[in-house]
Amino acid sequence: MKYVSRWCAWLPILSWIRDYDRHALAGDGVAAVIVTLMLIPQALAYAMLAGLPPVVGLYASLAPLLIYTLLGTSTMLSVGPMAVVALMTASALEGVATPGSGEYLSAALTLAVLSGAILIVMGIARLGFLVNFLSHPVMTGFVSASGVLIAASQLKHLTGADIDGATLPTLLASVPDAVGKLSMPTLTIGATALGVLLVLRHWGRGGLQRMGMSPGVAGLMVKLVPIFVIVSGSLAVMGLGWNAGAVSVIGEIPVGMPPLTLPSWAPGQWQTLLGSALLISIVGYVESVSVGQALAVRRGERLDPNQELVALGSANLAAGCTGGMPVTGGFSRSVINFDAGARTPAAGAFTALGVLVAMMALSPWLHDLPMAVLSATIVVAVLSLVDLEAFVRVWRYSHSEGVAMLVTAAVTLGAGVEWGISTGVGVSLALHLYRTSRPHSAEVGRIPSTEHFRNVHRHAVETDTRVVILRIDESLYFANVRYLEDLVTEVVGRASPPQDLVLACQAVNIIDATALESLETLNRRLVERGIRMHLAEVKGPVMDRLRTTALCSELSGQIFLSLNDAWVALHGRMPAPLSSPSRHVPHDQAS
Repeated sequence: MKYVSRWCAWLPILSWIRDYDRHALAGDGVAAVIVTLMLIPQALAYAMLAGLPPVVGLYASLAPLLIYTLLGTSTMLSVGPMAVVALMTASALEGVATPGSGEYLSAALTLAVLSGAILIVMGIARLGFLVNFLSHPVMTGFVSASGVLIAASQLKHLTGADIDGATLPTLLASVPDAVGKLSMPTLTIGATALGVLLVLRHWGRGGLQRMGMSPGVAGLMVKLVPIFVIVSGSLAVMGLGWNAGAVSVIGEIPVGMPPLTLPSWAPGQWQTLLGSALLISIVGYVESVSVGQALAVRRGERLDPNQELVALGSANLAAGCTGGMPVTGGFSRSVINFDAGARTPAAGAFTALGVLVAMMALSPWLHDLPMAVLSATIVVAVLSLVDLEAFVRVWRYSHSEGVAMLVTAAVTLGAGVEWGISTGVGVSLALHLYRTSRPHSAEVGRIPSTEHFRNVHRHAVETDTRVVILRIDESLYFANVRYLEDLVTEVVGRASPPQDLVLACQAVNIIDATALESLETLNRRLVERGIRMHLAEVKGPVMDRLRTTALCSELSGQIFLSLNDAWVALHGRMPAPLSSPSRHVPHDQAS
């Protein structure tokens, strides 16, 4: 059993394939049909967004899905091309090669392999926790700004004009010169597709329900609207003769299995793409795990973050070796996979099979698919990523996090996606260091007739001018020890200084070496002024480490189990209820 569990941990398919039955097969099959119909236009569009041939998106929807079926721990996650990762791919490759060239495609394969290798290494090293450095407000600001940037980048395909740029300012700056070069056929087909998609997305479900359709069927029909728009657009282009050059179309899509490919082995290119691959890996993983965990909670299932790193990394390696592009778990497709009744990761394998069948049978029919229609599907899809209400909500709750969110969005729009996410991480860490370097603290007193202690400025409490109890609401480490020293200096510098200072440590989880030296120094300074320093409510793990230091033996005061013990001993001038700190304190007496 031990070896079986170990194999199941590395190959999760073994944990569910044994119980696979016809009910699971039916649920996975239905979900696969629906997701396949949604994935095909998205895959084509997101490959185009990344500056790659549309067929690359289809290639990236085959092997990665099969690999994730073997290694993934989410029963609902749908892996494949995603809008934000596609935009980051385009940004990473912009200065490496010319879009459409063989070198550009080779660099995309390298980027996928690099991203996969980074994710696998992180998974083996169990570094899933590192993604916690990307706060939710920062991710929301980045994704919202990316949505705006993606929508703006599609103007050239929607209008047929030369509107180019990697940032919002450069895109908008090219609009005036492009106005006189609009292609009316392209603009007509693009605006029509965009209008139909927007109208039916927002009002289609309600209209169908008013016509007597059930909510479930109406919702499904609205989800399939992009397929209807794609077919209609292709027929319109063929009927009007615009496929002869008046409107840009996808062109010929190779029929058959994806090719076996290898990335570029040029060390210089790997070095150039390494930073971008790291960012793509982290952003893709955060988005994937976020939706995977949300759906797992709704099913009462468990997601293994570290195994997900290995699964997504392997999926990206597979994409890089089969002509694909960087992939991750898609939010909209995963939610639809869940709603459609997917039971196991096998739904992803069936989806890959559906995409392969479509490539074999439908490639000739996709030849006249207008690029403007694909751009319209991209715009409508990414506008759902823009969450303006979140900016207001976060700002009202926390101005500092609101600033991080706004700065991330502004830099993403103004300087590009890589600078945006890097700035977001930097701002988040800087704000965290600033907050913890000035920890909240309070002088506390006892609520009469109780053993509870609260802030003297917020509650009616008992105090004693001879005893000051100072509560520190943060772990003590190198960044905030100076703040603690200043705080203590202010307290003992009063006109009537106390005789005893108690540091309440119930919120202190760590005392690092710098903070330990600071406490030892404070103890000596207070002794010189005739003031005893005490500690109270020290947590067990912290106490375990303090016992090995000189602080316990040199402390002028005592270490109390609770604030009430300290209050009784010092306020009432009664004998201390606990032993001297120079003696051993049992582990079970350290809170």
